Amino acid sequence: MIDTHAHLDALDDPEAAIRRALEAGVTRILSVGTTIDGGRRTLELARRHDGVYAVLGIHPHEAAAEGGRVDELAELLADPRAVAVGETGLDFYRDRAPRDRQRMLLEAELALAEELDKPAVIHTRAADAETADVLAGFGGTVVLHCFSSAALLPVALERGYYVSFAGNVSFPNASELRLAASQVPADRVLVETDSPYLAPQPVRGRPNEPANVVHTLAAVAAARDEDPSELEAQVDANANAAFGL
Repeated sequence: MIDTHAHLDALDDPEAAIRRALEAGVTRILSVGTTIDGGRRTLELARRHDGVYAVLGIHPHEAAAEGGRVDELAELLADPRAVAVGETGLDFYRDRAPRDRQRMLLEAELALAEELDKPAVIHTRAADAETADVLAGFGGTVVLHCFSSAALLPVALERGYYVSFAGNVSFPNASELRLAASQVPADRVLVETDSPYLAPQPVRGRPNEPANVVHTLAAVAAARDEDPSELEAQVDANANAAFGL
Protein backbone atom coordinates (compact mmCIF):
# COMPACT_ATOMS: atom_id res chain seq x y z
CA MET A 1 0.00 0.00 0.00
CA ILE A 2 1.10 3.60 -0.60
CA ASP A 3 0.71 6.87 1.30
CA THR A 4 0.79 9.44 -1.49
CA HIS A 5 1.40 12.49 0.73
CA ALA A 6 3.20 12.62 4.07
CA HIS A 7 5.54 15.16 5.63
CA LEU A 8 8.12 12.80 7.09
CA ASP A 9 10.51 15.66 7.81
CA ALA A 10 7.87 17.16 10.14
CA LEU A 11 7.57 14.01 12.28
CA ASP A 12 9.41 13.68 15.59
CA ASP A 13 10.97 10.36 14.53
CA PRO A 14 10.65 9.72 10.78
CA GLU A 15 12.65 6.49 10.94
CA ALA A 16 10.31 4.97 13.54
CA ALA A 17 7.28 6.12 11.54
CA ILE A 18 8.65 4.41 8.42
CA ARG A 19 9.11 1.19 10.41
CA ARG A 20 5.55 1.34 11.74
CA ALA A 21 4.26 1.99 8.24
CA LEU A 22 5.98 -1.15 6.97
CA GLU A 23 4.46 -3.15 9.83
CA ALA A 24 1.03 -1.86 8.76
CA GLY A 25 1.64 -2.90 5.15
CA VAL A 26 2.42 0.60 3.87
CA THR A 27 5.48 -0.14 1.76
CA ARG A 28 5.74 3.15 -0.14
CA ILE A 29 5.55 6.76 1.04
CA LEU A 30 5.68 9.96 -0.96
CA SER A 31 7.34 12.39 1.43
CA VAL A 32 6.67 16.07 0.76
CA GLY A 33 9.08 18.91 1.42
CA THR A 34 7.53 22.40 1.53
CA THR A 35 10.65 24.55 1.90
CA ILE A 36 14.14 24.35 0.45
CA ASP A 37 15.64 23.07 3.71
CA GLY A 38 12.70 20.71 4.18
CA GLY A 39 13.25 19.46 0.66
CA ARG A 40 16.87 18.63 1.45
CA ARG A 41 15.81 16.65 4.54
CA THR A 42 13.14 14.88 2.51
CA LEU A 43 15.64 13.86 -0.16
CA GLU A 44 17.97 12.46 2.49
CA LEU A 45 15.16 10.22 3.76
CA ALA A 46 14.30 9.10 0.24
CA ARG A 47 17.92 8.20 -0.45
CA ARG A 48 18.06 6.06 2.71
CA HIS A 49 14.81 4.15 2.14
CA ASP A 50 13.88 2.33 -1.06
CA GLY A 51 10.17 2.78 -0.40
CA VAL A 52 10.34 6.54 0.20
CA TYR A 53 10.12 9.02 -2.69
CA ALA A 54 10.42 12.80 -2.57
CA VAL A 55 7.86 15.39 -3.65
CA LEU A 56 9.56 18.79 -3.50
CA GLY A 57 8.12 22.27 -3.66
CA ILE A 58 7.68 25.62 -1.97
CA HIS A 59 4.36 25.87 -0.13
CA PRO A 60 2.18 28.94 -0.78
CA HIS A 61 2.64 29.95 2.87
CA GLU A 62 6.34 30.37 2.03
CA ALA A 63 5.79 32.46 -1.11
CA ALA A 64 7.11 35.67 0.45
CA ALA A 65 10.05 34.09 2.26
CA GLU A 66 11.18 31.56 -0.37
CA GLY A 67 9.51 32.56 -3.64
CA GLY A 68 12.87 33.66 -5.00
CA ARG A 69 14.46 30.23 -4.50
CA VAL A 70 12.88 28.35 -7.41
CA ASP A 71 16.33 27.82 -8.95
CA GLU A 72 17.41 25.97 -5.80
CA LEU A 73 14.22 23.93 -5.97
CA ALA A 74 15.04 22.96 -9.55
CA GLU A 75 18.43 21.66 -8.40
CA LEU A 76 16.78 19.45 -5.77
CA LEU A 77 14.21 18.15 -8.27
CA ALA A 78 17.00 16.92 -10.53
CA ASP A 79 17.57 14.08 -8.05
CA PRO A 80 16.13 10.79 -9.38
CA ARG A 81 14.37 10.20 -6.05
CA ALA A 82 12.24 13.32 -6.66
CA VAL A 83 9.03 12.30 -8.44
CA ALA A 84 6.84 15.42 -8.35
CA VAL A 85 6.75 19.19 -7.80
CA GLY A 86 4.81 20.33 -4.76
CA GLU A 87 3.08 20.93 -2.78
CA THR A 88 2.42 24.21 -4.50
CA GLY A 89 -0.77 26.18 -4.91
CA LEU A 90 -2.86 28.95 -3.39
CA ASP A 91 -4.04 29.37 0.19
CA PHE A 92 -6.36 32.36 0.60
CA TYR A 93 -7.72 31.01 3.90
CA ARG A 94 -4.60 31.49 6.02
CA ASP A 95 -3.20 34.25 3.78
CA ARG A 96 0.29 33.82 5.21
CA ALA A 97 1.80 35.31 2.06
CA PRO A 98 0.50 38.00 -0.30
CA ARG A 99 -1.86 36.54 -2.87
CA ASP A 100 0.01 37.95 -5.84
CA ARG A 101 3.23 36.36 -4.57
CA GLN A 102 1.45 33.03 -4.12
CA ARG A 103 0.19 33.12 -7.69
CA MET A 104 3.61 34.06 -9.08
CA LEU A 105 5.19 31.17 -7.19
CA LEU A 106 2.53 28.71 -8.34
CA GLU A 107 3.07 29.74 -11.95
CA ALA A 108 6.84 29.34 -11.56
CA GLU A 109 6.51 25.88 -10.01
CA LEU A 110 4.08 24.76 -12.70
CA ALA A 111 6.53 25.93 -15.35
CA LEU A 112 9.22 23.91 -13.59
CA ALA A 113 6.99 20.84 -13.50
CA GLU A 114 6.39 21.14 -17.25
CA GLU A 115 10.09 21.62 -17.94
CA LEU A 116 11.01 18.55 -15.88
CA ASP A 117 7.99 16.51 -17.03
CA LYS A 118 6.93 15.87 -13.44
CA PRO A 119 3.41 15.97 -11.95
CA ALA A 120 2.32 18.94 -9.86
CA VAL A 121 0.87 18.33 -6.39
CA ILE A 122 -1.58 21.12 -5.63
CA HIS A 123 -2.63 22.67 -2.32
CA THR A 124 -5.70 24.89 -2.63
CA ARG A 125 -7.76 26.44 0.13
CA ALA A 126 -10.41 29.14 -0.26
CA ALA A 127 -9.06 29.74 -3.77
CA ASP A 128 -11.01 27.38 -6.02
CA ALA A 129 -11.62 29.72 -8.94
CA GLU A 130 -8.12 31.18 -8.89
CA THR A 131 -6.51 27.73 -8.68
CA ALA A 132 -8.59 26.45 -11.59
CA ASP A 133 -7.65 29.53 -13.60
CA VAL A 134 -3.90 29.06 -13.14
CA LEU A 135 -4.06 25.30 -13.73
CA ALA A 136 -5.92 25.85 -17.00
CA GLY A 137 -2.59 26.77 -18.58
CA PHE A 138 -0.73 23.72 -17.27
CA GLY A 139 -0.40 20.75 -19.59
CA GLY A 140 1.03 18.21 -17.17
CA THR A 141 -0.35 15.81 -14.57
CA VAL A 142 -2.20 17.41 -11.64
CA VAL A 143 -2.76 15.85 -8.22
CA LEU A 144 -5.21 17.73 -5.98
CA HIS A 145 -3.80 16.89 -2.57
CA CYS A 146 -5.95 16.66 0.59
CA PHE A 147 -9.05 17.33 -1.48
CA SER A 148 -11.55 19.47 0.42
CA SER A 149 -13.05 21.75 -2.22
CA ALA A 150 -16.29 20.24 -3.50
CA ALA A 151 -16.77 23.21 -5.83
CA LEU A 152 -13.53 22.27 -7.58
CA LEU A 153 -14.64 18.70 -8.28
CA PRO A 154 -16.37 19.39 -11.64
CA VAL A 155 -13.19 21.03 -12.95
CA ALA A 156 -11.08 18.13 -11.66
CA LEU A 157 -13.32 15.56 -13.32
CA GLU A 158 -13.47 17.46 -16.60
CA ARG A 159 -9.69 17.90 -16.78
CA GLY A 160 -8.79 14.41 -15.58
CA TYR A 161 -6.96 15.46 -12.43
CA TYR A 162 -6.01 12.94 -9.76
CA VAL A 163 -7.95 13.58 -6.55
CA SER A 164 -6.34 12.59 -3.25
CA PHE A 165 -8.27 12.19 0.00
CA ALA A 166 -6.76 12.56 3.48
CA GLY A 167 -7.92 11.62 6.96
CA ASN A 168 -10.59 14.31 7.08
CA VAL A 169 -12.70 12.23 4.69
CA SER A 170 -13.34 9.95 7.68
CA PHE A 171 -14.62 12.70 10.03
CA PRO A 172 -18.30 12.38 11.04
CA ASN A 173 -19.22 15.76 9.53
CA ALA A 174 -17.43 15.13 6.21
CA SER A 175 -20.40 13.84 4.22
CA GLU A 176 -19.66 16.26 1.37
CA LEU A 177 -16.13 14.91 1.09
CA ARG A 178 -17.36 11.31 1.08
CA LEU A 179 -19.82 12.19 -1.68
CA ALA A 180 -16.93 13.64 -3.68
CA ALA A 181 -14.91 10.48 -3.08
CA SER A 182 -17.75 8.42 -4.52
CA GLN A 183 -17.75 10.50 -7.71
CA VAL A 184 -14.07 10.38 -8.66
CA PRO A 185 -13.34 7.88 -11.46
CA ALA A 186 -11.59 4.73 -10.29
CA ASP A 187 -8.42 5.54 -12.22
CA ARG A 188 -8.09 9.00 -10.65
CA VAL A 189 -8.56 8.38 -6.91
CA LEU A 190 -5.64 8.52 -4.45
CA VAL A 191 -5.35 8.40 -0.64
CA GLU A 192 -2.89 10.03 1.72
CA THR A 193 -2.28 10.92 5.35
CA ASP A 194 -0.88 14.46 5.06
CA SER A 195 0.85 13.41 8.28
CA PRO A 196 1.52 14.68 10.87
CA TYR A 197 -1.78 16.49 10.24
CA LEU A 198 -5.42 15.35 9.89
CA ALA A 199 -5.29 12.01 11.69
CA PRO A 200 -8.26 9.90 10.54
CA GLN A 201 -11.21 9.34 12.85
CA PRO A 202 -10.04 6.06 14.49
CA VAL A 203 -6.85 7.80 15.70
CA ARG A 204 -8.08 11.39 15.76
CA GLY A 205 -6.40 13.63 18.30
CA ARG A 206 -2.98 12.01 17.85
CA PRO A 207 -0.16 13.02 15.53
CA ASN A 208 -0.79 11.39 12.17
CA GLU A 209 1.71 9.12 10.41
CA PRO A 210 1.87 7.02 7.22
CA ALA A 211 0.68 3.79 8.90
CA ASN A 212 -2.71 5.45 9.35
CA VAL A 213 -3.38 5.67 5.63
CA VAL A 214 -5.14 2.31 6.04
CA HIS A 215 -7.94 4.15 7.89
CA THR A 216 -8.26 6.75 5.14
CA LEU A 217 -8.44 3.98 2.55
CA ALA A 218 -11.18 2.25 4.54
CA ALA A 219 -13.24 5.45 4.69
CA VAL A 220 -12.89 6.07 0.95
CA ALA A 221 -13.72 2.44 0.15
CA ALA A 222 -16.88 2.69 2.27
CA ALA A 223 -17.89 5.92 0.54
CA ARG A 224 -17.42 4.26 -2.84
CA ASP A 225 -19.05 0.97 -1.74
CA GLU A 226 -15.92 -0.90 -2.77
CA ASP A 227 -13.86 -3.67 -1.25
CA PRO A 228 -10.86 -2.08 0.54
CA SER A 229 -8.38 -4.57 -0.95
CA GLU A 230 -9.60 -3.79 -4.46
CA LEU A 231 -9.39 -0.05 -3.84
CA GLU A 232 -5.89 -0.51 -2.40
CA ALA A 233 -4.75 -2.19 -5.63
CA GLN A 234 -6.39 0.56 -7.68
CA VAL A 235 -4.76 3.34 -5.65
CA ASP A 236 -1.36 1.68 -6.03
CA ALA A 237 -1.85 1.51 -9.79
CA ASN A 238 -3.02 5.12 -9.91
CA ALA A 239 0.02 6.28 -7.92
CA ASN A 240 2.31 4.39 -10.27
CA ALA A 241 0.70 6.14 -13.24
CA ALA A 242 0.54 9.61 -11.69
CA PHE A 243 4.06 9.70 -10.30
CA GLY A 244 5.89 7.39 -12.69
CA LEU A 245 6.83 4.95 -9.94
